Amino acid sequence: MNFKKILIAVDNSTCSEKAAQTGYEMATKFGAEVALLNIIEPAPATVNPDFTLAPVFMEMYDNSEENSHTLLKEISYKHGNGVPTTYLTSLDTATHGIIQQAEEWGAELIVIGTHGRTGLYHFLMGSVAEHVARKSACPVLIVPNKD
Repeated sequence: MNFKKILIAVDNSTCSEKAAQTGYEMATKFGAEVALLNIIEPAPATVNPDFTLAPVFMEMYDNSEENSHTLLKEISYKHGNGVPTTYLTSLDTATHGIIQQAEEWGAELIVIGTHGRTGLYHFLMGSVAEHVARKSACPVLIVPNKD
């Protein structure tokens, strides 16, 4: 396998940090370019009587988008080592956003971390990494959060 486009899905967590490090290491080995993706999950919208979104929601989204871009730049700076990197931010659910952005960008590999949750929480919430692996058209590398 020779991957030329690697999408790395990140958030502000330790497991995502490990995924970014692994994804960039692979990109260096394959001479690939990277897309760093951060998903902003929509907050429940407050609707005004005239059916417009409340200004608080729009302001919150603007702040999230700015925070997302800052996060992506920090990760790229820390792990990128000169690898060509595209920054992607999407307002979507995690699984759908990752799959859609991977398809639109033409990713040949998705790298994603897993929190390693088990038990009742895993049963109720499922795993974003698992869902992405099941629905993705390209290979998915799941990086565990283990010391």
